[in-house]
Amino acid sequence: MVRKYSKGASKKVERAMKELNKGTLRSGRSGKKVTSRKQAIAIGLSEARREGKKVPAKKTKRRSTKRATKRKTRKS
Repeated sequence: MVRKYSKGASKKVERAMKELNKGTLRSGRSGKKVTSRKQAIAIGLSEARREGKKVPAKKTKRRSTKRATKRKTRKS
């Protein structure tokens, strides 16, 4: 079976989790302390992406089409 994430990416996530548990992990822009496990994993994966490690691309939210938004506005 093909590996989804590289070993380097796993190490980045592991490092982020250790920092989370220590209480020293901070978010990038605001510098607030990270308390969420999911957020810690996301930080680790984004650092791995920046370094060019093998990590799947972020999932994007589906945008509604113009047509669907027109229907929504007509109803209301």
